[in-house]
Amino acid sequence: MLMPIGDDNEGRVTTPIVTYILIGINLAVFFFLQMTSSTFDYSYSIIPREITTGRDIVEQVAINGTTIPLGPGPTPIYLTIFSAMFMHGGFMHLFGNMLYLWIFGDNVEDALGPVKFLAFYLICGIAATYAQIFTDPNSLIPNLGASGAIAGVLGGYLVMFPTRQVRVLIGMLGIIHLPALIVIGLWGALQFMSGLGSIAPGTEQGGGGVAYWAHIGGFVAGLILVSLFRNPATQQRVRERINYLDHVDNTHRRY
Repeated sequence: MLMPIGDDNEGRVTTPIVTYILIGINLAVFFFLQMTSSTFDYSYSIIPREITTGRDIVEQVAINGTTIPLGPGPTPIYLTIFSAMFMHGGFMHLFGNMLYLWIFGDNVEDALGPVKFLAFYLICGIAATYAQIFTDPNSLIPNLGASGAIAGVLGGYLVMFPTRQVRVLIGMLGIIHLPALIVIGLWGALQFMSGLGSIAPGTEQGGGGVAYWAHIGGFVAGLILVSLFRNPATQQRVRERINYLDHVDNTHRRY
């Protein structure tokens, strides 16, 4: 198991304000809305059938032997595509997503700029949502999580920084450094294999399964869209900054 814990930020020159804001919103929604309400999850999660029909479903439904109340959602119901993007099914789900956003989001934001990065993040999240809905458009299982949008960030990072070193915690070996191509590439391969191997679509809610197709949809969107969003001048600035730092490392011995 590869667990990323950090990456090389030497080429970054801007403060990733949008990344910090996104993390803050996710934390606030989880602790102040989800943790304090027993109905918030079922009202503001994505219900695939609600999106495909455009109708807010307010009733009790039985899923896997458990009855859950689908409460009234926002108007129009399509707004759950955005609200669910900032919700999580449990603390570990939240921790994992925010860790990945913290590690990889800052450099992608630095390369795209804050406005483009926010648009990129949201569009990848929307693509992830529809990828999951496509697998079972009539499902009543609530879907929630930032994983799809963050998968898009991983895809963008992979395209722009394939050789950048990522610190990973790997079993008994401890902390090692691997290029992003390996770390993110293995993550993407696992999502594809898990998605193809899944019999039925899941949900990112704790106990409901994992929405692998949302991960795949967001990841593919990130791979494709980052070329439209990135600024070549910014990329050149980052590259020059890294080359300069490499030169300093090669000409100075540090003690």
